[in-house]
Amino acid sequence: MIAGPGSGAHAPVTRVLGFAEAELPAALAAQVAALEAEAWPGATPGHDPSLAPRALLLVTADGIVAASLALLFKEIRHGGRTYRAAGLSSVVTRRALRGRGCGARLVAAARRELAAVPGLDLVLFSCDRPLAPFYEAAGFTRLPGAVLVGGTPEEPLATDGPGFDKEVLAEFLGANGPDGPDARAGAAAFAGTRIALHPGLVDRLW
Repeated sequence: MIAGPGSGAHAPVTRVLGFAEAELPAALAAQVAALEAEAWPGATPGHDPSLAPRALLLVTADGIVAASLALLFKEIRHGGRTYRAAGLSSVVTRRALRGRGCGARLVAAARRELAAVPGLDLVLFSCDRPLAPFYEAAGFTRLPGAVLVGGTPEEPLATDGPGFDKEVLAEFLGANGPDGPDARAGAAAFAGTRIALHPGLVDRLW
């Protein structure tokens, strides 16, 4: 789930805070839940603990959550290989602060944090098609023709399902860097394929 990060000038003074989701202070958790409820009415806040959820927040000097997202982690099998993958989930900016660069700053912080995770092979997620240029500007790469298959093998949810208009984006973190031959080979292995993400029935497409 990704909603309207926004970009632009005149961002408020903010700092990025990160927490294991289970350790998110109650006052901040309540703000995140309210932002998510506004963006996705009826959605249940929080993430599957088996995906090791980590919350990243952009917080103003007076303690207002300007933007939030979750980082989720799991191993996936693709093309006969096991990859340690991470995804962005529940990216949302406070409606009153959209268009001021808050989402861009938070996604950039998430990308830096993920790049520093030892042994992480790739970042992989989907977004609504109109938001793809935002994530490309943040440094992620579209995977042309790729389809994420979430849910479970018994109850799948795919990004090419009825009513969806999704793009799949990724960053490959090869040993020789995101622009090196390992990363290029990874991108080639995923583009145009169906990718069995299967995070479960809580975060169905994370």
